[in-house]
Amino acid sequence: MIPFLDLKRQYAKIGKDIESKVVDTLRSGHYVLGDTVERFEGHFAAYCGTRHALAVSSGTSALHLALLAADVGPGDEVITVPTTFVATVAAILYCGATPVLVDVDPDTLTMDPAQCAAAITARTKAIIPVHFHGRMADMAAICAIAEENQLTVIEDAAQAHGAERDGKRAGSFGHMGCFSFYPGKNLGAAGEGGAVTTDDPQLAARIHMLRDWGQERRSVHSCLGYNYRMDAVQGAVLDIKLAHLEDWNKARRQVSLAYDASLTDLVGKPPGAGQADHVFHVYAITSAHRDTLRAALDTAGIGTNIHYPRPVHLQPGYANLGYGPGSLPVAESYATHTLSLPIFPELKPDEVAQVISAVNAFAAQTPQDAVEEMETVS
Repeated sequence: MIPFLDLKRQYAKIGKDIESKVVDTLRSGHYVLGDTVERFEGHFAAYCGTRHALAVSSGTSALHLALLAADVGPGDEVITVPTTFVATVAAILYCGATPVLVDVDPDTLTMDPAQCAAAITARTKAIIPVHFHGRMADMAAICAIAEENQLTVIEDAAQAHGAERDGKRAGSFGHMGCFSFYPGKNLGAAGEGGAVTTDDPQLAARIHMLRDWGQERRSVHSCLGYNYRMDAVQGAVLDIKLAHLEDWNKARRQVSLAYDASLTDLVGKPPGAGQADHVFHVYAITSAHRDTLRAALDTAGIGTNIHYPRPVHLQPGYANLGYGPGSLPVAESYATHTLSLPIFPELKPDEVAQVISAVNAFAAQTPQDAVEEMETVS
């Protein structure tokens, strides 16, 4: 069986270093925030190229706190995209604000800057572009739009640890960047975790306070806050793993290049293979026969996934946002055709070759009319 993701392989290589660091942390008696987390924050801020990194309990809490730090609340609108995990939109709702969804560019599957600009109203307070599957959104265009309209930009970089464009890394373009360290991410914890990056000392100070029950200093709660603190064990694990992230991202790009070079043109391939602005958290192809292709790969012993089978605006819990079927056509079409193939740093070359062979064998049997339909979403 070729797994979609196998974290045990990663652990087999660095497990001893992690165990040693975790044991030291447990022996220290300091289990929430503290020196271990601060050390990781410093290293992660330096890696991202920002002045500050605030470690928190999850990627969702990172988004929530960034919005609160930007004073987003009831009556405000926040522009984002439906091609993302639901947390991006949920965090806006947590603040009492209104999510305004715009479609994605069919070539990049990230926010369409033109549609973003057209969606701005007098109530717009912030923009959350999503670096989808590890590929950066067009931050130059989005930041220019935001500056012209005096809006806050919060990068959802939960899938883009280390993605780089024009000498800058994801999380350093907007006013704030939000990361998830869920275990399967390019940089994953041994549980939940997240971080907010920023160059703004005032935003950093506010997030520092909000994540820890609104404490300005011990026992002085200056505002309504939250229990969004990172525990020390996660900080220890992440600090060990951060040193390997560049090599891991390089390995992911190598797999993407192999897929890109050898997968048949009868499936749609994601653009950006091997490029610095894409760290391939996910390598997703498109096929008009997605579900039968997935079944065939499963029969061949190849694990796959779908990110995400239904865009946020068509999820039952988000129906009250008012976007029905057909309202965001690029996102909707992509969701029905996308299939994620195995991609992780420890994936072996012979396993990559087996995946390619199985996909190509299936695609060779695909009727031409299905290929033409598929081309509209690739």
